[in-house]
Amino acid sequence: MLTQLSISNFAIVDQLDLDINSGMTVITGETGAGKSIMLDALGLATGDRTDSHCVRQGTDKAEIHASFDISQYAAAKEWLEEKELTSDDECILRRVITKEGRSRAYINGTLSPLADLRAIGELLIDIHGQHESQSLLKKNSHRLLLDDFSGTQKLACEVARIAHQFNQTHHELDRLTNNRKEQDERIQLLSYQLQELEQLSLQEGELEQLEKELKQLTHAESTLSVCHQINNICSDNEAGNILQQLAICMQRLGDLQIDHPAINNTVEMISSAQIQVEEAVGEINHFIDHFDEDPARMQEVDQRLSAIYDLARKHRVQPEELLVKQNTLSSELESIQFSDERAEEFQQKLTELKSDFQSKCEKLSKKRHSSARQLEKKVTKRLSLLGLPHGQFIIALTPTESNTLSPNGAEDIEFLVTTNPGQPPRALAKVASGGELSRISLAIQVITAQTSHIPSMVFDEVDVGIGGGTAEIVGSMLRELGERSQVLCVTHQPQVASQGHQHLHVSKKVRNAKTSTEIVGLKGERRIKEVARMLGGVEMTESTLNHAKEMLSLTDSKSAA
Repeated sequence: MLTQLSISNFAIVDQLDLDINSGMTVITGETGAGKSIMLDALGLATGDRTDSHCVRQGTDKAEIHASFDISQYAAAKEWLEEKELTSDDECILRRVITKEGRSRAYINGTLSPLADLRAIGELLIDIHGQHESQSLLKKNSHRLLLDDFSGTQKLACEVARIAHQFNQTHHELDRLTNNRKEQDERIQLLSYQLQELEQLSLQEGELEQLEKELKQLTHAESTLSVCHQINNICSDNEAGNILQQLAICMQRLGDLQIDHPAINNTVEMISSAQIQVEEAVGEINHFIDHFDEDPARMQEVDQRLSAIYDLARKHRVQPEELLVKQNTLSSELESIQFSDERAEEFQQKLTELKSDFQSKCEKLSKKRHSSARQLEKKVTKRLSLLGLPHGQFIIALTPTESNTLSPNGAEDIEFLVTTNPGQPPRALAKVASGGELSRISLAIQVITAQTSHIPSMVFDEVDVGIGGGTAEIVGSMLRELGERSQVLCVTHQPQVASQGHQHLHVSKKVRNAKTSTEIVGLKGERRIKEVARMLGGVEMTESTLNHAKEMLSLTDSKSAA
């Protein structure tokens, strides 16, 4: 519920900080004092559009803070958690409007889109009075209210889930069946491409091995020439080779007959070199003996590589990517070839979902129709008490006509009303009188309050055009509603004002040639005087004071009872 409202430099408000209690809060004051400013500010805090005219003259910006206690309201908590905007059990909405007309919105201190501010606002507060801000004008809210009243929320959610799953499956089936010709053509192409790749029979690592072998075969003549040269230098040259020279060195060193570390190390190293050169000669001879310089093999390798490169160009991939391409094509072909099987599975699933949907819809529709008749009677009875003796509230449940299953169930739901004999029922949005619409809203809200998930409700001059006993009934209904939800009500009627749990008074002050609005809480004698003023006008007599005191005492006694 709304716990605090802070308004700065908004319209004719300089600075206003209000603590709002639970129950029914009435807001009164002289005409033109600015009673609706508080409600306008609340509207902006919950996402209404604005312009620069709302900024107090002579200031740069207006700011509105609205704090809500959401400890008991799961829907608001879940929404904030989904948006990662949680802040324990509190939700703070802030709106900043500059004198140029620009606006910024914050939720729990985080800059947020105006759409998000509006979305969370709809979960926290419902403002009745102006047509554009009433949730009851939206058909979607009619269905939610009826399901809340009939206790079918969980069943309705299950129906919506099944419908969504059915429509998604239906879309998948359409995608499979509508492209049958294209799929057949694709199967032919994929089969041909796969046949080419399978005939190539490329093996893992084969490309790298072939390229290495071709390089070796291409340079066979020069390779053998170099190997023979090295062999000749090391061992075959009779005129002198490395091994002969190393042997001569070893003989000469042996003739020295000297024991010295340097000479001994030299002998050891030349001996080691002699061994290594002999081993190298052995290795190069082994290479020469087994080297294959077959021209036919080189042609075979070259043709194999050409086939690989050509197929890679055809598929527009690198040669080393051909095996990946083959696997991809194979997977796609398998997927398409199994589409008939999948289509049968989808069709079976659709049949099961439709049967489940119809079964649950039948239960849902039965409860909706039964509850709709009960709600119609109760609201119509309240309309009569609220000064609309010919008012009739009707809930139209129209069967849906669609090829797909509606997530809303088997019927569209809309609230209709007629206020005069002979008039056909019309949608709430087409009710001409704002006062009538507010009273209709009040009647519906009072009946559905026990199941409503909106923590705070605001009624702006719901008592327009009524008085006497009807005004007292309006006040009584608002107080009844305030026992279950938080209610804020702007009123001109003392019969309504006397019913409030909390009383706020709005007045206009002029200081230093500047006009500003002030709102103060009234208790005791000050509240008696305000109710008396509303009863008697400008002159306040002992009689009006006594009458006001009696009205407030009567309200207190009813509460005590």
